[in-house]
Amino acid sequence: MRLITKLGLKPRTYAEQKALWGFIYVLPWLLGFFVFFLVPLLNSLRYSFSSIDAKGDGMTISFIGMKNYVEALTVNTSFNRTLTNSIVQMVVNVPLIVIFSLFLAVLLNQKFIGRALARSIFFLPVILASGVIANLDSSSLVQEITGQNGSDIMSGLGTFEIEQFMLQAGVSENIVNYLTSAVDRIYQIVSQSGVQILIFLAGIQTISPQLYEASKIEGATGYEAFWKITLPMVSPLIMVNVIYTIIDSFAGSEMTELIKDTGFRSFNFGLSSAMAWIYFLAITIVLLISTYFISKRVFYQD
Repeated sequence: MRLITKLGLKPRTYAEQKALWGFIYVLPWLLGFFVFFLVPLLNSLRYSFSSIDAKGDGMTISFIGMKNYVEALTVNTSFNRTLTNSIVQMVVNVPLIVIFSLFLAVLLNQKFIGRALARSIFFLPVILASGVIANLDSSSLVQEITGQNGSDIMSGLGTFEIEQFMLQAGVSENIVNYLTSAVDRIYQIVSQSGVQILIFLAGIQTISPQLYEASKIEGATGYEAFWKITLPMVSPLIMVNVIYTIIDSFAGSEMTELIKDTGFRSFNFGLSSAMAWIYFLAITIVLLISTYFISKRVFYQD
């Protein structure tokens, strides 16, 4: 502080210091974006408006306007169906993954024997997904272990029993169908929840224990403490996890496979680039809508 005063510099406020450190943390990503990602991004946009012919002496790029976009939306038989399926799968999976992650984070924050091992187990799919296991078809792996017919029969019977029980209890059919579909995709939900659980767990551990102590003194139950303390305090992380899960769901969807196949198997790089940019716009719209509605419910502690 004395050195800053001698140099005639004005001391930074707390808000300015946070903004400076935020920029420092984001700086590696910015450098990576401008050095490695910006040029391919601009080339992709250029290719989406062009016809590309690969020859022995190089590529010939010819400007054709919006033809690739028109072909993707009106001519290609797989694009619209795959894009719709990807969005529907995202709408179904994201709430399930976020709710499951928050529930597991609350449980893993409790004190019990083997807590570190339990945390490692739920984060293990993230580590495995980054290696050779990511190239294996999980459904085929499960079928090899349990058997094709046996697993299908047991899964069908389990889902049927749950569905009939909830319908007899008077639960809406739409809710029943949504929940039974969640049971059918439990492996996918668990395998995609590792990072979200870690983020929620870190957020829960930053909540002051004095808040929970004061709530106990006032006679609040654990259920009330969750809704009045835990959930509002981690609500900013809910928005972070929703955004992360949406991007993660889109990144690993059938749409990305279609774009890769169009570009590197059919060698139609112009059409593949157009599909990628349409997909990017769809993701952007979904993110903007989700952020707009969720940000209205976020609680920020000053």
